[in-house]
Amino acid sequence: MAGQLNPTLLLAVPLAPLAGSLIAGLFGTAFFGNLIGRKTAHRVTILGVLIAFAISLHTLMLVIDGASFNATIYEWMRVGSVKLEIGFQIDSLTALMMCVVTSVSLMVHIYTIGYMQDDPGYNRFFSYISLFTFSMLMLVMSNNFLQLFFGWEAVGLVSYLLIGFWYTRPTAIFANLKAFLVNRIGDFGFILGIGLLLAYSGSLNYAEVFAKREELALLTLPGSDWMLLTVACICLFIGAMGKSAQFPLHVWLPDSMEGPTPISALIHAATMVTAGIFMVARMSPLFELSETALSFVIVIGAITALFMGLLGIVQNDIKRVVAYSTLSQLGYMTVALGASAYSVAVFHLMTHAFFKALLFLAAGAVIIGMHHAQDMRHMGGLRKYMPITWITSLLGSLALIGTPFFSGFYSKDSIIIAAQNSTIPGSGFAYFAVLAGVFITAFYSFRMYFMVFHGEERFGKAHAHGHDGHDHDEHHGLAPGEKPHEAPWVVTLPLIALAIPSVIIGYLTIGPLLTGDFFEGVIFVDQAHGAMQALKDGFHGAVAMGLHGFVTAPFWLALAGVVSAWYCYLINPRVPQWFYSRFQFVYKLLDNKYYLDDFNQAVFAGGARGLGKGLWKAGDDSLIDGLIVNGSARAVGWFSRITRNFQTGYIYHYAFAMILAIVLYLGYLILTNTPR
Repeated sequence: MAGQLNPTLLLAVPLAPLAGSLIAGLFGTAFFGNLIGRKTAHRVTILGVLIAFAISLHTLMLVIDGASFNATIYEWMRVGSVKLEIGFQIDSLTALMMCVVTSVSLMVHIYTIGYMQDDPGYNRFFSYISLFTFSMLMLVMSNNFLQLFFGWEAVGLVSYLLIGFWYTRPTAIFANLKAFLVNRIGDFGFILGIGLLLAYSGSLNYAEVFAKREELALLTLPGSDWMLLTVACICLFIGAMGKSAQFPLHVWLPDSMEGPTPISALIHAATMVTAGIFMVARMSPLFELSETALSFVIVIGAITALFMGLLGIVQNDIKRVVAYSTLSQLGYMTVALGASAYSVAVFHLMTHAFFKALLFLAAGAVIIGMHHAQDMRHMGGLRKYMPITWITSLLGSLALIGTPFFSGFYSKDSIIIAAQNSTIPGSGFAYFAVLAGVFITAFYSFRMYFMVFHGEERFGKAHAHGHDGHDHDEHHGLAPGEKPHEAPWVVTLPLIALAIPSVIIGYLTIGPLLTGDFFEGVIFVDQAHGAMQALKDGFHGAVAMGLHGFVTAPFWLALAGVVSAWYCYLINPRVPQWFYSRFQFVYKLLDNKYYLDDFNQAVFAGGARGLGKGLWKAGDDSLIDGLIVNGSARAVGWFSRITRNFQTGYIYHYAFAMILAIVLYLGYLILTNTPR
């Protein structure tokens, strides 16, 4: 018999991190006079996330046994027949996301103790990351669009605070403003999609909107022949493009590396960037009725997966390599969504959360060991100095490239199979993109691995100036004679904890998540879209799939990528130099990120500046100041100068003026025949 879900206990999941955030943020900072110290601040925030994780895990167990919950917790107000409320929808999708968010957040909180130990904003950082966790939990637990939008905007706001955490650095301020503005573009589409669904369904509740989906599918947008549901789904996905960093709204995510490494892991692994993937999966009943919207989704995902991966090849900043890897993997998830394989997208979201958080935190451990240097060209040979970081990074990299039996293998190969068997227009290009992406991912991942942990020791010879430091002007890199060192246990413990699911979680969960009934009644797939059926027909168990993986094209492409990176960066470093000299235009194209940032600066930022300058010159300077303010003053002055000539002080002048006025008045009466 299924256990019952207690709404009070569910409410504690988001409120526990919120309480920790408020205690650390109010009482641990100058706001209330630093009433608590660092230990208390990190203890209360970690306790809050630990409580949320424990309840989330308990909830997942109950949901697996058949429990569910969908009800209003608090009704804020009613506007006509529309209810504005806080409510929870707890099903298999929600419970899985709750566990992923809280588990990764817990590891990041523990890791932060070591990483931020010397930072003066220690308590403020813990407050921010707990607030971030609260925002994401409100998003994934919502049962209505209002609460979804609240969580959506809240994670965007807190990410702004975290990316610009070191607010004295101009690069950090530029990065957080860029993230905020780009996300506003996506959110404009998102709120339009919500508005359309509200206008034609009359409700903000998921279940009520889904109940009317067949009616919505018959409507067209007024004044056009566009299908209403197609427009609404594309608008919703534009919101996902901003939040989940899909081309061309991806440009904010690499720059978000200006924030401290723990938040890079939290943003890129399990929270903000996966919000869009979760949202589309939650909206599967709507997206399944619009093949046009699915085609748009799969093409955007394919472009992101392929072209963002290529950018990782030319990066030298260790965190930016992992950031571009995140972009590419988000593209993989989006391809799965567009192929109608929503459960595969969520499956890769889960596996990716663990190994990508591991890679980011391992990069942070390297940064600590290298005295905050981030340039891989000044590393090398760290394996013997940082053995725990080395082995966990290797495991994370093997999972990322899809090595058989590792977690990433099961989810990435499932996406490739889904794209290959999809009937959605654009799936052919998507299949090519995700297949080519296997080689690219393996190449840039092991380029990073070999440059950091193997080969010649290049540290202590030149000082690298990274981005991730406590002070913009602080010295970075090891001085001559200094050696790297392993990070403290509060840093290495989360690495070990994340390495375990990075290896085994895919093997353990692929059966129930993809071929079982875990998402039954939660994710809807049209039988005409054959990707999921092909996956189920071809699945004969996790062991058989792993063994078969050794003879498939993705494995050999990944192996080719690893071998190529090994040869180019350990055996014959002249090869990359040769490619650079022969194909400088390609290198410059990639190094300048396809010139999209330059285009945005010139067209959008430049256009906004031009428009502002034009409005200032024409509106403020010429019209308001020139014509209205200064013009009225000049008119009064001119009139005063004229009338002043009549104020002479002589009586005969005034008498003459009076007689002249009487004559003019009489003349007017005579000419107009006005009765006297």
